[in-house]
Amino acid sequence: MKYVSTRGTAPVLEFGDVLLEGLATDGGLYLPESWPPLPDLAADADYVTIAVEVMWPFVEGSIARDEFAAMVADAYGTFHPPAGSTPDVVPVVDLGDNLWLAEIFWGPTLAFKDIALQLVGRLFDHELERRHDRVTIVGATSGDTGSAAIDACRDREHIDIFILHPEGRTSEVQRRQMTTVPSANVHNIAVAGTFDDCQDLVKALFADEGFRREVQLSAVNSINWARVMAQIVYYVTSARSVNQRLGRPLDAPVNFCVPTGNFGNIFAGFAAMRMGLAIDQLIVASNSNDILTRFFNTGTMDIRGVSPTLSPSMDIQVSSNFERLLFEMSGRDGAGVAELMLRFRSDGSVTVPPDQMAWLSERFSAGRYDDDECLALIGERFRNDGILIDPHSAVGVGVAERLRRGADVPTICLGTAHPAKFPDAVEQATGQRPPLPDHLADLFERPERFATMADDVGTLKAYVRSHLVAHS
Repeated sequence: MKYVSTRGTAPVLEFGDVLLEGLATDGGLYLPESWPPLPDLAADADYVTIAVEVMWPFVEGSIARDEFAAMVADAYGTFHPPAGSTPDVVPVVDLGDNLWLAEIFWGPTLAFKDIALQLVGRLFDHELERRHDRVTIVGATSGDTGSAAIDACRDREHIDIFILHPEGRTSEVQRRQMTTVPSANVHNIAVAGTFDDCQDLVKALFADEGFRREVQLSAVNSINWARVMAQIVYYVTSARSVNQRLGRPLDAPVNFCVPTGNFGNIFAGFAAMRMGLAIDQLIVASNSNDILTRFFNTGTMDIRGVSPTLSPSMDIQVSSNFERLLFEMSGRDGAGVAELMLRFRSDGSVTVPPDQMAWLSERFSAGRYDDDECLALIGERFRNDGILIDPHSAVGVGVAERLRRGADVPTICLGTAHPAKFPDAVEQATGQRPPLPDHLADLFERPERFATMADDVGTLKAYVRSHLVAHS
């Protein structure tokens, strides 16, 4: 498989190069040259088998199939859903009234980011070992990506990792999952600003070609295609599981509702749709930072201030992965996307033409769910069903209830984080404080290690240079 940039001028690359590059040299994001069809899958195929089959076309030519299959099996061997969950790795829970919750958070850090990053860490190791090379990963997180990336990359021989998070804007569990890792190759930085500020710092490093080459810069956040690739799988497995339990054909249409911040998770659903998965409706769920909901309902994207919410991983105004959707909806017009993104950065606002808006409306709908509504839903679900839902997943369930076109088609909401990651909000809504699983039970007793930094790219560059393991 070959990969092209959404802005049209970067070199066409193989998978291994795309993995290590992350962001294209023209500032765009990589996508496959074409969308492969979904493979034929046995009715009883497990998650690992499906994952290998679905992802294989994207990596073929860069990795031996047996090596890839071993990495997939090893990655998902780190997932431990409760005994009796159905199916394996990503269980699906019946919420009643043909509404379902796909629990994609049973990895080591209790967030859906583990699904991609446990595999991505192994892919990096494999490719860097093959090249006898080393990279510096720099990423921004609104909460969950950072801990998942750190867990996937800690102590790996060929990687230094630097993770930026907005100071005071993650949950304490999220922060401690990052800052209590003692590995020498792990560096945490609290930035005085928002997630978007952190993300802009990371993009500035990638835009500096000299610095990028000097430290062998790479990325594991959702701009890296390998992240999106791995996320396609649970759309396939969840749809099959729900249809099987309902006695429907395995390829019968379903809806998905996705709590969305940086747009990578729901873009993976769009990719699954492109590959042939029968998705009737993709529902974008936003909290009060609703730039995406406003865009899908009006055709205009305009930046406003970021307000802290109970679902901090969604407190974003600039959704990096949305560029991938712009590329697809424009007929893969790289020059047009580049011009649009330049205008958006310059003016803080952009409007798509009516034909593209019509294209979007056929595939997407979008809604907003505020904190008060979120707390009410968490409390109601606990009282009525005994189910604890984290605030991000609650946004998805609430918007799904509001926007699905009817109960005749199953609607699968993505449960993106374990409720114990956001205990304050869950306790406020239910009176119950969800405990951390055993492997994280002593999290609040572990010493923290992180730096604080102003929103300044020069300071960040100096910090990275001085803290590389290879330079120590």
